[in-house]
Amino acid sequence: MPDDQPLPDTDAAAVGSANSFDLTFVDEPSAVPGALAAIDAEVVGVDVERADAHLYYRRAALIQIGVRDHCVLLDAVTIEAFPEVDAFFGPDRIAVLHAIENDLEPLAGRGVRADRVADTAIAAAVLGLPIGLGALLGEVLGVELDGDKGAFQRADWEQRPLGPGMANYAAGDVVHLPQLWRELQAMLVDTGRDDWYDQELVATIDQAAENRRDWTRVKGSGRLSDQQRAILRAVWEAREQVAQEENIAPNRLIHDDVLRDLATSPPATEAQLVRRSQRRRSLLRRHAEPLMAAVTAALEGPPEPKAGDGRRWTDTDRAAYDALRKRRAQLAEELGIDAGVLCPSRPLWAAVIGDPPDADALCRLAGLRPWQAALLAEPLWEAYLRAREDGEDPPDDGE
Repeated sequence: MPDDQPLPDTDAAAVGSANSFDLTFVDEPSAVPGALAAIDAEVVGVDVERADAHLYYRRAALIQIGVRDHCVLLDAVTIEAFPEVDAFFGPDRIAVLHAIENDLEPLAGRGVRADRVADTAIAAAVLGLPIGLGALLGEVLGVELDGDKGAFQRADWEQRPLGPGMANYAAGDVVHLPQLWRELQAMLVDTGRDDWYDQELVATIDQAAENRRDWTRVKGSGRLSDQQRAILRAVWEAREQVAQEENIAPNRLIHDDVLRDLATSPPATEAQLVRRSQRRRSLLRRHAEPLMAAVTAALEGPPEPKAGDGRRWTDTDRAAYDALRKRRAQLAEELGIDAGVLCPSRPLWAAVIGDPPDADALCRLAGLRPWQAALLAEPLWEAYLRAREDGEDPPDDGE
């Protein structure tokens, strides 16, 4: 079947051969075991397509399982649970994913939990390779993915039949993963970074099990005043409640940039609030009342301080933070990896405000994993001490 034709609405239907692999679309539970039998390999690529751009809950719409020459597309819209897939990924099989934190939750929601997993994005990060799947495949395997990735990411993966090109795009994300993982695994061993990878994988899996949504993740929130932060938190929480109740993606209701604008320049009426958004005003208008109520309550309530221990940031704190970031960037460049992989910026703030007495305490406050601490403890501590010694203002205990 040509790539530009929608998938047929039949169970276990072979839907054509394109890009040197076959596709099988499954929308009947009884057809799942037979489809999986065609992918009897120890290392298998896995991916999930979701309707994240439109919905609040990270629900699987399509589950892709594939090897180099074949991919099975499991319709998670018509099939509620996949016990056969859960059994398929037992201790004798490795599920290879790219950016595992995006897929574990929707897979678990359909009853799928792989015993052994590998993540090509994490491997690429600690090796200093491109993290994007398309660029990574191009550099390591010389493979070029078809289609407009951005357009397919914004597509509604719950629509049936799938639109033109969607099946091949979905399959293209997984059929190369087994070979890609083998190449990256060898590189990890050769460079001695396999332990780095192991620690990052465990941490990512643990983090993926948590709710990572937080109002402080809104870009620019750290630069707001205490009163503005209180408004941002209140309107963010109101948006979360509406988004959950209506199962709407939060940014589809009102974008983070607009939330920050509401915090810095609070509206006086619901009409003013709605006009701040440049898109989907009719949707926002229907839910403006709780958002405006949140703004009003925050204006009348207490501020939201930045530091959790009650003391203000000082110029010396900022100098120490800048010194840590600069030293981290130097080390990351020497290692050939992104500075955020070596240590994200946010934990460095926590390390500074915690007033660490020694290098071990600094590493604990920054939440460094063993491989990161082994590389960063001494140079970061030296940079921290120099910045503190050069500073003139002592910590301010109180408001």
